[in-house]
Amino acid sequence: MAGHSKWANIQHRKGAQDKKRSKLFSKLAKEITVAAKMGSPDVDMNPRLRLAVNTAKQNSLPKDVITRAIKKSDTDVANYDEMRYEGFAAGGVGIIVEALTDNKNRTASSVRSIFTKAGCSMGADGSVSFGFDKVGCISYGADVADEDAMMEAVLESGADDCESSDDGHDIYCDSSELHAVAKALEAQFGEPKSANLIWKPQVMIDLDDETGVKVYNLISNLEDDDDVQEVYSNLELSDSLMQAIAEE
Repeated sequence: MAGHSKWANIQHRKGAQDKKRSKLFSKLAKEITVAAKMGSPDVDMNPRLRLAVNTAKQNSLPKDVITRAIKKSDTDVANYDEMRYEGFAAGGVGIIVEALTDNKNRTASSVRSIFTKAGCSMGADGSVSFGFDKVGCISYGADVADEDAMMEAVLESGADDCESSDDGHDIYCDSSELHAVAKALEAQFGEPKSANLIWKPQVMIDLDDETGVKVYNLISNLEDDDDVQEVYSNLELSDSLMQAIAEE
């Protein structure tokens, strides 16, 4: 199962509303500004910025918004901290929340409130992430190559693994090799749908549909927070659960 692609696809279907799209654009622009501020505003000299811009393009962020976000790095006086929060959802599902915030107290309080309202709890640092690996993930659509051709290219690029399904190809590599692997694959297949550092679960948890929908809604509520950039979990998105989410 190409888990990362499956999450992206279902989020796209559920998040087609203008409000969701506006929030996504805002978060993409923030990541671009922070990446440019922390490094160089030149995408060729700043791997994090290059990845942020590519992700923004794949999500249809307008070119002028990308340009303004990069320029804003020179004038934005806010200092953003990268925060990670960990917690447990129903059924023992582990959740990792990554945020960019200019007010750590506000963000921590908001994330904790979302967990609490869902009847779930936050954990100490490392309580969830020990069951995940921080890796690079590059995603392509299923139409760019068949499974064998993609795996051959993946091995030549220096990546570690590839998961292919009808949803697409997810290529995994060491976190330090993400930029190099992404460039090698881009030369052969063009720009990927996404290329990011992610928390990859070591073991997935399969829940009944009712419990799974509750966990999915918790994840969606976390993603709706303005300071939250990414949410990762080890919830298995079975076909049955995806259908239940779509029908909700």
